[in-house]
Amino acid sequence: MLAVAFAAAANAASAQQRPPIPADSVVVTPPYADYADLVLAAPTIVDATIRSATRLKGPDAAGVETGKARLYVEVDVLALIRGAAALPPRIAYVLDVPVNARGQLPKLRKLRVLLFARPVPGNGALIQLVRPDAQRNWTPGADALTRRITQETLNPDAPPKVTGIGNAFHVAGDLPGSGETQIFLTTADSRPVSLGIQRTQGEQPRWSVALSELVGEGATPPARDTLLWYRLACALPPTLPDASVASLAESDAAIAREDYRLVIRSLGPCTR
Repeated sequence: MLAVAFAAAANAASAQQRPPIPADSVVVTPPYADYADLVLAAPTIVDATIRSATRLKGPDAAGVETGKARLYVEVDVLALIRGAAALPPRIAYVLDVPVNARGQLPKLRKLRVLLFARPVPGNGALIQLVRPDAQRNWTPGADALTRRITQETLNPDAPPKVTGIGNAFHVAGDLPGSGETQIFLTTADSRPVSLGIQRTQGEQPRWSVALSELVGEGATPPARDTLLWYRLACALPPTLPDASVASLAESDAAIAREDYRLVIRSLGPCTR
């Protein structure tokens, strides 16, 4: 796609003869972290088309924010992307939506959506959205990303949730400027995760992440927009806590902090 764009810019006369690229042929992928938040919170994920949306009033609309309305939404299920049990062909849920200046509701009928929800105990035809914004418009990019993250999450080897940073250590190498830093992370299920930063004289520092007690040969940083990247980029603090280097000499602690900054820069921002 980019090659075509550059060629068109270089040869305007030829580009004018080409038919335009249909807008719906371009798949736009939404922010990974935004959808990872939803997938990890939702035991039920549904691809559906809205059949009807009825405005609720009185006690059923208690607590609705100013400028919003509460709807009882019924949808036709197209696919169950994630769920412990099958769903009926039609399900329902409650949704708060903004209204315009005239108090009119948005047009939702026939809209295709992705729903990130949890089941309602005792009623298989009802679901509850995990967040107020857990109804998302269906797009090819959103659908593909949701399915990919769901597969990553359900993988037996999926990385654990990172909850903080434990101890950090630095060992100087035999040559000036060489050495190794290891930073241990804490996780929700106590599985081992650590960051390793290698320094070699005359070369740029290299880092990797280990999901076991040992760092394997050839280990590399996680690719962006993967579950492991998300677990790190969206959970690690911007700087190494003082408590993590409290037992180190000041010179070693300074290198450990610098190596940690390298990891954070390499991961990049957790964009939502």
